[in-house]
Amino acid sequence: MATELHHLSDYDLKSVPDASNMCFGIVVSEWNDEITGALLDGALNTLKKHGAIPENIHVKTVPGSFELVYGAHQMILNGGYDAIIILGCVIRGGTPHFDYICQGVTSGISRLNATSEIPIIYGLLTTENLQQAKDRSGGCLGNKGDECAVVAIKMAKF
Repeated sequence: MATELHHLSDYDLKSVPDASNMCFGIVVSEWNDEITGALLDGALNTLKKHGAIPENIHVKTVPGSFELVYGAHQMILNGGYDAIIILGCVIRGGTPHFDYICQGVTSGISRLNATSEIPIIYGLLTTENLQQAKDRSGGCLGNKGDECAVVAIKMAKF
């Protein structure tokens, strides 16, 4: 999580295992694609920086953040992944829709983590406004996609 004391893209390079023998699935939401595209770029670049082979990184898109749970579940069923990363962005609006989507995705990903054999990495930005999302997708607070890739590698090694 980005705070004044923690930049999303800062981490100890030596603490990340070699990912050259790992396979990753990434499910990314098309909604708020300016943000989710930047998150995806961060995740891909970080996975490759740590040795992941491009052919072993499979990206699938879903229409919105709520569908991330289904997409991750389908990747689990298809098998062959060491970790799956979900990437999405929900920006608060004027209705409770934000709360329902965020709660549903969080609950769904938690359930998948508790019941599957591989880690599902939570990369859903839940922000109050577009600027906060930009700040966390390559802006002044770093890129949540970078953080998710590092977590995926570490958890795959776990």
